[in-house]
Amino acid sequence: MKLDIDRWEKQPKLLWGLTILWLLLIGWIVYLWNLGSIGLIDETEPLFAEASRQITVTGDWITPYFNGATRFDKPILIYWCQAIAFLIFGINEWAVRLPSALSAIALMGLTFYTLRRFGISSPRLDRPSANSALRERQLWLSAALSATIVGLNPLTLAWGRTGVSDLLLTACFGGALLSFFIGYATPKPASKTRWYLAFYILMALAILTKGPVGVVLPGAIVVAFLLYLGNLKPVLAEMRLILGGLTMLAIVLPWYVLVTWRNGESFINSFFGYHNLERFTEVVNHHDGPWYVYFLVVLVGFAPWCVYLPQAIARTRFWQLKKWREQPRSSHLLLFALFWLAIVFVFFSIAVTKRANYILPLIPAAAILVGLMWSEWGEGEREQGSRGAGEQGKQGEQRKKGKYGRIVSGIVNVLFLAAIAAGIFLAPKLIGYDPAVPELIPALERSGLTVTGGVIWAATAIAATILLLIRRYSWLWSVNLIGFLAFVILVMMPASVLVDRVRQLPLRELSAIVTQVRQPGEELMMIGFEKPSIVFYTEQPVKFFKQNSEAIDYLQTASKSWLILSQEKRLGKIKWQPYQFQSLGRSGVYQLIRVFKQA
Repeated sequence: MKLDIDRWEKQPKLLWGLTILWLLLIGWIVYLWNLGSIGLIDETEPLFAEASRQITVTGDWITPYFNGATRFDKPILIYWCQAIAFLIFGINEWAVRLPSALSAIALMGLTFYTLRRFGISSPRLDRPSANSALRERQLWLSAALSATIVGLNPLTLAWGRTGVSDLLLTACFGGALLSFFIGYATPKPASKTRWYLAFYILMALAILTKGPVGVVLPGAIVVAFLLYLGNLKPVLAEMRLILGGLTMLAIVLPWYVLVTWRNGESFINSFFGYHNLERFTEVVNHHDGPWYVYFLVVLVGFAPWCVYLPQAIARTRFWQLKKWREQPRSSHLLLFALFWLAIVFVFFSIAVTKRANYILPLIPAAAILVGLMWSEWGEGEREQGSRGAGEQGKQGEQRKKGKYGRIVSGIVNVLFLAAIAAGIFLAPKLIGYDPAVPELIPALERSGLTVTGGVIWAATAIAATILLLIRRYSWLWSVNLIGFLAFVILVMMPASVLVDRVRQLPLRELSAIVTQVRQPGEELMMIGFEKPSIVFYTEQPVKFFKQNSEAIDYLQTASKSWLILSQEKRLGKIKWQPYQFQSLGRSGVYQLIRVFKQA
């Protein structure tokens, strides 16, 4: 691939402007466009949204609440961000998701900035004698590719458009590590101090987003990286640990002290005991999985770039310790990304509770590894042409191996794209029947979205095959990018609206009825399931019962009428007489009724 930016290099301001415009365009299309077009997604998103709404209602910015009870699953930062968005933009789905979307865009931006300064995949280009034009081209290419991959992958996309804490954590976590590396690789002492300070601040914000993992994992990554290179002591000395520690305490301690003072052991046992220690040592909420589950998560969640990750990891040659220690700090980003990816992956693989979103913080590292590899491929021909014959011969064998690796990765890329196409075509059969949303599969088949998605990925596979046949290996990233963007715009966006219509819209419609017909003091009950979105949309507490018998026992103590929302089939099993209840509405498989006291 010959990326012709020669004329743009003479106009750096214009080049910077076009790059920023590109990143903002990607951010708008993928993260801000139609962000509030669908309702909150049960079960997790409404928990965050309602806890944040309660802040605006009660004015309590210390203790988060959901459904009349304290909610200590996560620290306070995500609730603050959503509550501030509510105060500015009103209480709506767009405001709920805005912190996540902005976090994704900010992470893309900082990734670009870091790679633009230090995105050199080969130490040869980091020497004073290196061809400056080649070096500049690779910096621009690696920065643009890595930042784009950070934003365009299923894991970041899914959580960047969802109002939960995971993308905010990833942005603080990734931002902290990128800030550390900029400080580590920058020669100027004043700049070092500023970036190390940013590292401490972002780690503190990560602690306020997720808890101790916000400092444990970044700290482990930095220490392991420095130990490997044998420069732990000098780097720690220049990092000004005391200043950094005091800065973090100044940011973190006030909320933790206040929430502990107000709630005591309730907070300590719930947050530190259950939601941190037990999640690591025991299975929580049935979220378990085999030891290899995160290999599958990365395979799907980092598609279609995942097929190049093994080769990108092998390119680091991390086993060549002497070679790495001889290189300047500015050439260490590739190795740093490897430590980042490996430690996050291993840490959460060891943890007993396993969820796909847990390894979201490794996505920036994976994107950097793949982006650096692609940038070297893209500039390989230019670099080869700029060297003398003797030096070309010296690198000949290495380039042969690299070309073989490109071919193998390209073939795997094509097969992977074909597998995605087949999976999309067969999606209606693979999804399976869900009694809660019986209309999903028929609606999906009528929409034609699976056919459109299958065609997009099949066409992408064909385009990749053509590039392989004409030996344009370094352009394979472009067809992956175009295919992914087309799939997001033409399939994923409409599919999310369709799923919302058959899965969540009935609950919102019945919630609207509840707000209209609810009498003073009348309470709402849900039987057989928990849908936290009802609490958010009705703006009132809800009693949840798993079994009909539990609900009926509770009704024996009722002094007033009750509103009950449940599946119509389940309510039909309760043999109430017509005079004992009143049907208030039906939508989808759900029914809303009023049960009178005499029932």
